[in-house]
Amino acid sequence: MKAEAARAAGEKPRNRLAAVRLDEASIGRGNPDQEHERAIAIYDILEENTFTIPDRDEGPYALALGLVENKLSFAITTEAGEPVMTHLLSLTPFRRVIRDYEMICESYYSAIRTASPTQIEAIDMGRRGLHNEASELLRQRLEGKVDLDHNTARRLFTLVFALHWKG
Repeated sequence: MKAEAARAAGEKPRNRLAAVRLDEASIGRGNPDQEHERAIAIYDILEENTFTIPDRDEGPYALALGLVENKLSFAITTEAGEPVMTHLLSLTPFRRVIRDYEMICESYYSAIRTASPTQIEAIDMGRRGLHNEASELLRQRLEGKVDLDHNTARRLFTLVFALHWKG
């Protein structure tokens, strides 16, 4: 309710991400499709998201995503840059879905250049289904540490995938 009242008053809610960045040392540069996906995901997250740390009210937050020793690092600070927490998440549970998502993305990007609209739509439906599966897995793995809504989890998975898609 507080978030809705804040929006009605023209204010942004506190339980959100105000900044997101990817650790350049972890990801390097991607191809144009990858860079486009990353930029859109960050833009969409910043436009609308729900990001809460249970039992804490220090938001809005800033998030730096990176890879540390083959683990996903969620370095969370206040909007002013004061450390809140860093959570390391094993990528092992994501291996299958990342591999499958990578294959379907390659098919999708190839199809949009040469396939019929019906074929593109079928591949995109599969891509969205895998994306939803991965997003739900991300929410489950962060449970108790960070609470996200579905759309924020989807966009964060895009960024998690960007880390895998190392340049």
